[in-house]
Amino acid sequence: MKAEILKMLRESEDYVSGQQISEKFGVSRTAVWKAINQLKEEGYQVEAVRNRGYQIVSSPDVITAEELKSQMDTQWAAQQVCYYEETDSTNIRAKQLGEEGMPHGTLAVADIQSAGRGRRGRGWETPKGCSICMSILLRPEIPPVKAPMLTLVMAQSVAEGIKESTGVDVQIKWPNDIVLNGKKLVGILTEMSTEIDYINHVVIGVGINVNMEQFPKELSEKATSLRVELGHPMKRSPIIAAVMKKFEKNYGLFIEAGDLEPIQDAYNSLLVNQGREVRILGAKEEYNAFSLGINKEGELLVRKEDGSMEAIFAGEVSVRGIYGYV
Repeated sequence: MKAEILKMLRESEDYVSGQQISEKFGVSRTAVWKAINQLKEEGYQVEAVRNRGYQIVSSPDVITAEELKSQMDTQWAAQQVCYYEETDSTNIRAKQLGEEGMPHGTLAVADIQSAGRGRRGRGWETPKGCSICMSILLRPEIPPVKAPMLTLVMAQSVAEGIKESTGVDVQIKWPNDIVLNGKKLVGILTEMSTEIDYINHVVIGVGINVNMEQFPKELSEKATSLRVELGHPMKRSPIIAAVMKKFEKNYGLFIEAGDLEPIQDAYNSLLVNQGREVRILGAKEEYNAFSLGINKEGELLVRKEDGSMEAIFAGEVSVRGIYGYV
């Protein structure tokens, strides 16, 4: 009920009386008063005026289940939220939730993550109050071979969600990094549980650097945060809500089409290396090529120096700018 009361207060442009809340949720005025006091204890500034009711004055930067549910404007994405004050990895939690039968769209969120993983097993830690660390559980009815495209669906959705909630224009470094001013802002990791021709579940993990003020020396040249770039802290819950809304829309387009064609142009418009020379780092060879954007399967199309065209699959190679990370 606390999440519903929070949402009701947020959506009202005026004070909401205790009687209105009581009648809407079928609870006593005492229960409403207790819920309001709990919100105050959690850091919400709620103004109470006699004969008028309650109004939210300000909210803390928290990403609890109640906070996120009060912000969501979705049909299925993040309608179920599992919040962890501290955990090893939200991807691990989301996979466990999948095995326990939690529904499609369940979101695992942590304020502190101690053992997250990026691409190729790299570590991804999130200190308290600084980052968004979340993983969504999906049960798509698609062939396993198409599941990697979901990483690009999420990348597009994160870019759009950040733009909508913060006003910041970001770019995509194919296939699964979001960059800002040439530095990494977001990492995305997709994992799945499959049979030969059937997907049990897919988990997409997203890590967003929001309020970090500095980075370890080895990362300072490659990583950044919204706070570093904007010069002020940002609240995390509106960003999560915006990303989930965009993902729900883009996921629906992908499922209906069976490929990335509906978002292909939008994705390519955000590619940081679009129309530029890149370095292809394969398992057996390295070479320079000209980036032409993705095809509808999410492969990166490049023109090699001999003029031949090649479609690169994300799991096989890394792509770098000629002079650095991007």
